[in-house]
Amino acid sequence: MTHYTFSDRRFLSFPAINPCSAVSPAALLADLSTLAADIDVIGRRQTGNFGTHRRAAREALRYATIILAFLDDLRPFSTALTRSAVLGLSDLHVTLQKLRLLLADCARGGARLWILLNANRIAGEFRVLLRSVSIALEFIPLDSVDLSAEIKDLVRLLAGQARRVEVGVERVDELAGRSVRSMLKQFQSGESPDPNDLRRVLNHLKITSWIDCFAEVAFLEEEIFAEERNGEAALLWSSMGLMVYSLVVLFDKTANSKSRKIEECFRRQESSVTVEKLNADDLRCPISLELMKDPVTVSTGQTYDRSSILRWLKSGNQTCPVTGEVLASADLIPNSIIRQLISLYCHENGILTAQQGKARKRDLSKTLSPASPAAVGAIRMATTVLVGKLATGESEKKNMASYEIRILSKSNVFNRICLVEAGAVRWLLSVLSSSSDPTLQDNAIAALLNLSKHHSGRTDIFEAGGLPPVVQVMRFGHKVESQKNAAAILFYLSAMEACREAIGEIPEAIPSLVQLLKNGTYRAKKNAIVTIYSLLLFSGNQAKILAADTVAVIADLLESEEDEEDLVTDCVGVIAKIAERPDGTNEILKSCVLSHLVHVLRSSSSSSGREYCVSALLSICKNGGDKAMSLLEKMPLLMPSLYSLLSDGSRQASKKARSLLNYIHQFNDQRYSPVLAFHDPIVHAL
Repeated sequence: MTHYTFSDRRFLSFPAINPCSAVSPAALLADLSTLAADIDVIGRRQTGNFGTHRRAAREALRYATIILAFLDDLRPFSTALTRSAVLGLSDLHVTLQKLRLLLADCARGGARLWILLNANRIAGEFRVLLRSVSIALEFIPLDSVDLSAEIKDLVRLLAGQARRVEVGVERVDELAGRSVRSMLKQFQSGESPDPNDLRRVLNHLKITSWIDCFAEVAFLEEEIFAEERNGEAALLWSSMGLMVYSLVVLFDKTANSKSRKIEECFRRQESSVTVEKLNADDLRCPISLELMKDPVTVSTGQTYDRSSILRWLKSGNQTCPVTGEVLASADLIPNSIIRQLISLYCHENGILTAQQGKARKRDLSKTLSPASPAAVGAIRMATTVLVGKLATGESEKKNMASYEIRILSKSNVFNRICLVEAGAVRWLLSVLSSSSDPTLQDNAIAALLNLSKHHSGRTDIFEAGGLPPVVQVMRFGHKVESQKNAAAILFYLSAMEACREAIGEIPEAIPSLVQLLKNGTYRAKKNAIVTIYSLLLFSGNQAKILAADTVAVIADLLESEEDEEDLVTDCVGVIAKIAERPDGTNEILKSCVLSHLVHVLRSSSSSSGREYCVSALLSICKNGGDKAMSLLEKMPLLMPSLYSLLSDGSRQASKKARSLLNYIHQFNDQRYSPVLAFHDPIVHAL
């Protein structure tokens, strides 16, 4: 029988599968026991993670413990169960599914503030589900099975308690919620809340570290992207504004302090990952080798993706795949720290998690304008504080401020606007020019990249004289990642006409881009080639681009990277642009690019790539005269590829292919009439 997992649903939604009417009582009891055991595990392992609704959670966990004992005693009598009992157990199955999801949401790190602000709704869910337990149990005729009197009495007592249970918002949660709403009003009025009051609320919610706070920010931002009804948008934005402010103001940690805090969390969770080695590989499941979607820890302390370890166990294995040790139990404990770090890694690197990718594509326009004045006030205050740290702080404070700017501006347009208005660009550029710290440089250049994605950020970088330091990082950056990001900044800046000319006037800029295109990582090559294309939009840059041996480098890439279709498409796009002018065509004819263009035209599945190819060939024929035509004569695959494009290509590509074929026919008529040199079986078919 299948259960919904965390990645299958929206937060605070509780889908459940009704057991099939033909399900056997034995299978139903076995599955119910699994559900009750899962809830029991949450009770034993996650009790300390409940920031709110602690009393209701304890009550639900107590119910699950009693139900588990009842089910264990009932299983030997599965064949004697009446139809009424099976119906009651089916209802109990649905209730326990929902209760498990509710408890998992309440214990989830990153969602604690949102749970607090939805306290009435959560209390109502607990109340309905606990009373549903009573209704389900009353369907089961206890006297029809030979259970012990003690168990029968316990179940009857539980059913009675569940029927009368009163679940409301606990007093401490109510007070904390009032405090939060009071602080949101202060932000709306342009006032800063008392840090002690804010810390008191966060301590109540068990948000006690930088990573705890960032997990809240990341969760709330994802909910903003997922929000479709606008009914919750204002409260989501207000909550995120509060947590952004808290992240910057309360958790003023240096990078080293943050690492030590994360390391302590890992030790508590017995994770095998160490902070010093933390990278994407550390966050991959040892079985599937993919980033984990639902990390769980087994009894040996190793962490796996839930779906992978479940398949391993269901195959009959009873050992830990990594250590080979026999598992002391089949318990799978959710690893909230690893989950938070995966969220952090994905957020920082612009990676959609499985849930995000499956459900939706991020629409950044949702972050352009906050839905609440409180969020505007809180985020503006936070960005002012951050820029102050950049301006006056020591190296470690600058590093942490750069890192926070980097992650807060990754996918939030309003954050970018506020940071630019607060003067972040000037101080980030200052860091680039003055610091020799590789990590600080990497954080600063990544932060500038995020800000350059907004037009106000691009303008600030250009007007502040940011081009030379960015080019220097692209040339001599301490990390490959920094060089790649510097090239991406130049791409965004080259959207401005004045910037295209200014970049070309920096002697090292274009040669450095070409060098990155030649020797960089795949992403660095992508950034370099699209920047070169953008620079070609200013005609004065073409001669400099040709002088940097760009055509020869692209020719090598078209051969060595032929399997990377996106990169190949960008490369032929640049060739098509270069070929529009005679000097570009002459350079192309000196290289082996022509044969590569024909190969891409014939083999590429990219409609854009094929269109670029035919555009380049058409320009080369027009500008290259007899030399170009004589080279094309030696390529018998060209004509079939062009005819194929007439029927299979886009409208624009077909039009260009028809023009090229007409040009070839006219050239042949003039030079070789009456015999066509291209061995074309279709004479003047066009």
